[in-house]
Amino acid sequence: MYLEYFGCDYLPFSLTPNTQQYFGAQCHHDAIVTLNHALVSGEGFIKVVGEVGTGKTLLCRKLLNEMPQNIYTAYIPNPFLSPGELRTAVAKELGVAITAQTDQQAFTQIIQERLIALHNQFDHVVLVIDEAQALPVESMEALRLITNFETETQKLLQVVLIGQPELDDKIGLPELRQLKQRITFSCELKELNAAQIYDYIRHRMVKAGYSGPEIFSFEACEMIQKATRGTPRIVNVLCHKVLMLLYGQGQYYATPEHIRIAALDTEACLPVTLPWRLDCKAQWRTAALCTGALCTLIICLPLIQG
Repeated sequence: MYLEYFGCDYLPFSLTPNTQQYFGAQCHHDAIVTLNHALVSGEGFIKVVGEVGTGKTLLCRKLLNEMPQNIYTAYIPNPFLSPGELRTAVAKELGVAITAQTDQQAFTQIIQERLIALHNQFDHVVLVIDEAQALPVESMEALRLITNFETETQKLLQVVLIGQPELDDKIGLPELRQLKQRITFSCELKELNAAQIYDYIRHRMVKAGYSGPEIFSFEACEMIQKATRGTPRIVNVLCHKVLMLLYGQGQYYATPEHIRIAALDTEACLPVTLPWRLDCKAQWRTAALCTGALCTLIICLPLIQG
């Protein structure tokens, strides 16, 4: 496609979470710092919430990839599980097997023995659950009970919940008030402003191998922010389409018109118009041309009549 045209090694705005292209906006940086601090403390639940497309899965992968060797990690990416299925998934991630016939008492004993064994090898054991808003209420309560395992000095299992804002609504339910009280750290991933989008786009292009002149001006990024509301995933879709337009037209600079056309072709985008100052410039140019044409007509009219 346009990779060779722009000198990129791979698609700079792919939707697949790639930790090599991690940008680290302020909210993401704050979340990583908070998570690292919380994991060292070794207690309670940690909650990370963000709207769809704000980079939660990418943050999750970065966290897992950079986890210190003294921390044992378990990961559940799809938590739409019944309490029994959740217990089975947790046991599997911790390296033990249970059957459908394993009752609650036997499960408790097996998991507690495994957690104690892991703590003899590691400083902390962490369970990371992505898309945590999908956890049924009954399964959340089962998860809380699993975290009851502890020694005289520390909890045997720490949990990181990563999910959409619906996670806050679910945790706020009266029947989950005990779980809510155990959340010791909480982070929120937010949308990007125009300045962050400008840096984000440049970062992604350079990481992909682009080394040419600026393609997306700050003015273009202001339009992109309005069209996408600053959601990184939608920014990626929009920028990908703009690069396709530029490649098709043999150009290297994204104009407001390119942004407008790409936004119209993207369902998740809001429609955008040309910036006011560009409209004014266009109007002034049109007025100047009309004035020039009128003056020429006035000057030439006597000659034509003669």
